[in-house]
Amino acid sequence: MAFEQATIKVEKAREFGELKAALKQVFASDRITQYLKKLASRSIRIRDFDAVLANGIMDSLLGFEAWRARNLYQALTVSDQAQIREFYLSQLETVHQDLRLRFKKLFQYY
Repeated sequence: MAFEQATIKVEKAREFGELKAALKQVFASDRITQYLKKLASRSIRIRDFDAVLANGIMDSLLGFEAWRARNLYQALTVSDQAQIREFYLSQLETVHQDLRLRFKKLFQYY
């Protein structure tokens, strides 16, 4: 029997969808290296999603207005925020192994 993730209804679909689309853009092959460089320059671990939002890294990378991603995230309900964090962490798993090795300090747990 395979693992099947429970589905939780998204309550704020517009904000959730916009933030999820932004995350997909950040992890696209043409932007991921730039994203990792920005994290490295600010000594932010890649799994620290709150620090990513607090430093406006996604906003500057995507050309958003200041704090757009953080404001979208804060507008979400707690369950929607948890789903976005889970999506973000799942996107980390898509980063190519070469980039993981190149930026291994970002991917370390401690």
